[in-house]
Parts: sequence; structure tokens; C-alpha cells
Amino acid sequence: MRGGGPAAMDLAELLSTRLLVQGNSGSGKSHLLRRLLEQSATLVQQAIIDPEGDFVSLAEKFGHLVIDGAAHTEAELQAAGERMRVHRASVVLNLEGADADVQMRRAAAFLGGMFEVGREYWYPVLVVVDEAQLFAPAAAGDVSDEARRASLGAMTNLMCRGRKRGLAGVIATQRLAKLAKNVAAEASNFLMGRTFLDIDMMRAADLLGMERRQAESFRDLERGYFVALGPALCRRPVAVRIGPVETESRSAGPALLPFAPAPPPEDIRDLILTKLPEREAFARPSRPAAPPPPDILAQLAAHAASAAVEAEAEEPVVETPADRAAQRRRFTTILAEILRDEDAGFRPVHVLYQDFLVRCRIEGMGRQALDMPQFRRVLATARAGIDAETAETEAWQAAERIAAPLPDDVRGIFLLIARAAMEGAPCPSDATIARAYGTHSLGRARRQLAYLEEQNVIVLRIDGMGRRSAAIIGPGWETVPSDPNGVEG
Repeated sequence: MRGGGPAAMDLAELLSTRLLVQGNSGSGKSHLLRRLLEQSATLVQQAIIDPEGDFVSLAEKFGHLVIDGAAHTEAELQAAGERMRVHRASVVLNLEGADADVQMRRAAAFLGGMFEVGREYWYPVLVVVDEAQLFAPAAAGDVSDEARRASLGAMTNLMCRGRKRGLAGVIATQRLAKLAKNVAAEASNFLMGRTFLDIDMMRAADLLGMERRQAESFRDLERGYFVALGPALCRRPVAVRIGPVETESRSAGPALLPFAPAPPPEDIRDLILTKLPEREAFARPSRPAAPPPPDILAQLAAHAASAAVEAEAEEPVVETPADRAAQRRRFTTILAEILRDEDAGFRPVHVLYQDFLVRCRIEGMGRQALDMPQFRRVLATARAGIDAETAETEAWQAAERIAAPLPDDVRGIFLLIARAAMEGAPCPSDATIARAYGTHSLGRARRQLAYLEEQNVIVLRIDGMGRRSAAIIGPGWETVPSDPNGVEG
């Protein structure tokens, strides 16, 4: 502590109450997280979501397993999240080099696996998320809505419901204003570093119970100093200085170095602007082929302290058309069971995907039954109410070929209408279409119908009684006219 003795942190209390760290770039936020991880590495299992690759050096000294998040699928990372808890291995999920959308999807899958593991494996885990505003943004950004919803849902689960499952969230952010409030509000311990923007200073002061006039003191904090408050730290706001660390970050900060003696200006021009010879322009050495990504599940199994854990047998590759058709029928049956739940139509796709993977594992179909794009296609067919036998018919295959160029979110609506038209059934009501789209808004359902008509895949007709019918362009199938305001069915 500033002007006093050492500041101790009650680790057991921290595991029950969670921690929020804020500090502008250069305030020492990552140094604080590294100090916390090093001091607790031998006491509790750790999982680190690392968007910049700063914490991979922990592996050399403390034995953390480093997972390259960009080299593995979401299904693999979800399985890794489960297995790291089963085997009690500390893990660094390195997301360096991936774009924001991929980082959010991969982090959500990994956190989802940790969250959904069986009750018998709910051992305490310190889950550190650096740059948390990337994974739980307060507002929509340049990433897709689906990636944002998945990541925000995983972060909310970590901070709101993780405690009962042994997950203790430690989140760090550069700006409180950019972090989703429902995620930040669940922390009971705070370490607030140097910050300059008024909105962030005011929020930090509010969280610490300080008066507004004291908020400007956050501008005066030196690098490595934080104001601490919480049951795991202290009962009153106290300034603390973060001690030294044993490992180093791979990202070096700016350093001033003297220039070497500069060559004459004419030499500089020749060095920089000399034309590239023709032979150098084309005779580039060929790059060796990149090695395949490591088997992440094998790494986790090898990393386990107990050598008696049995490895799961891999599913044989489906080769024949008959086998592929049988597998698809099983997928359709599983999805039909999921969609029988009244609320299933309004759940996000990533939640349905996780439920689907769990059921596939129960059925003995392995952890990687379908990837996300394949799952979306099968889900669209299941939402249309098509059974496994009909899905194999030539007529339905033709409908799926028409639907293939459509966006994922409207493909299910088209297939729903195509099924009704193929069977000569009444045209689906707005309520039925809204459910297939995953919304309660009838207006959004009607807008998607208009979009499909603009894409020249359907033609809508309204008769003199106000009943709507739809025809599929190409095959010429047409539904029976029905009331668009009818009940769902």
C-alpha cells in the first residue's frame, strides 16, 4: 500500500466475489494481471483469454497449456474448455492474430465449454479476460450481431452465473464506458488505475463509492498504482502499488534508443529508392507448407496430471452416400427434438448449436458432428418441419439448392414456405414465419417476406378476401391461400 505495508488479496474471497480492473493503456493493467496470475498459479487452476498473446510466457515457468485459438474450430475449443476442467489444466487461450469477429466466437466457444461441464468437475478456476471490452462491448460495433451475442452471453454467464460452477471472473478493460454494464456490475472487487476521460472517471468513482469531486484523482495515478476496494482487498478505497513479476510479456513497450550515425543523404536515397532488379522481383523463395494445426484435444489429454484418463475413440469417417444419408437423418431427428421446446425457436443459434453437440455426443456421434455452417443448413431444414425421409427426396433437394445463395437467417423462412408450397398446404402465417426467424416481431417477419420476393425466389399474392398465398419461382409450387394474421401453426 502507498505509505504502508504490503497489500494482501484473499484468494478464497476473490473466487467467490470476482474482480474488475480498469486502466488506460500504459497504466500497468496487464502487469497487474500477470502479478495476480503468478502469485496464484500454484494455488488455483487458471484460464486466460488473451487477445494479444501477452500471457503465453506463463507456460515456460508455470506449465500453462497455450492454445492457438485461431488454429482451431469452435467445436474444438468448446471441447477444450470442457476438458481443461476435467483434467484441471491451466490454459492460455491465445487469440493473437485473429480478427475481432473470430476472437469473439472462439472465446465464446471456449467459455461455453468451461461453463457447461458436468457438476462433478466444478473445481475452482480463476478465469482472467484481458481487454474485456472486446468480448463484452457496451454497444454494437463492426462485428456481426451473432458473434457479439455469443461473446456477450458467454461473458454474462461467467460473471453472473459462473460462481456456482466454480468460475471466478477477473476482467480487465481500458474503458469502463465501453464495457457492458451487466458484466461490470457483477464484480465486487475493484482495482482502478489511471484514466483520463470524464465518463470513465465518474463510473470508477461511483463503483468505489467515492464522491464525484474525488474522481479527478484517477488522472494523477502513476503507472503501476491502482485504487483498490472490495471484500478480497480492503473495505475502504486504498491506493496500492503492484509489485514485480517473474515472467515477461512478449509485447515490449516503447523505448527511446539513440540513432546510429546516419549515412549521407545521397546514400540514403540509393538504399531506399533503388529499383528492384528483375531477377529479385520474380525469383522469390517458395515458402514451405504450413504444418497442420496441433490436435488440441490430444494436448489437453497429455497435459492432465492423471495418466489413467482414457482417450475417447474417434468416429470413423463417413464415406458412402448411404452412411451420409443415415447420418443426416440422425441429425434431423436430434434437431427436431430440440425444436419441440416452445422457446427453442427464439434461442440464439450458438445456444442451439451447443445443445446439438451435447446431444450428438450422447448419441455417440463425437464432438465434431457438424461445423457451424453445416449446422445452419440442417437447422433451416428442421425449422421448416421436414422429416428425415422427405429431406432426401429430389424435390426437397431442389428447394435447398434454391435456398443455398440466401443469407443464413432467411434461409429457414424460404424453406418453411417451400415445404408448404410443395405439399399444397396453407401459406404460413406471420406468427409462424416470425418463429422461424427467431423473433416475436410480426413486422420483421413481413420484411423478410418482402426481401425474399426481392430476391426473385418467391411470389406473394393477396386475394379479394385478404388471404395470402406464395409461389416458389422455378418449380412452380404454390401454397393454399390463408389468413396472414392467423395463429401460429
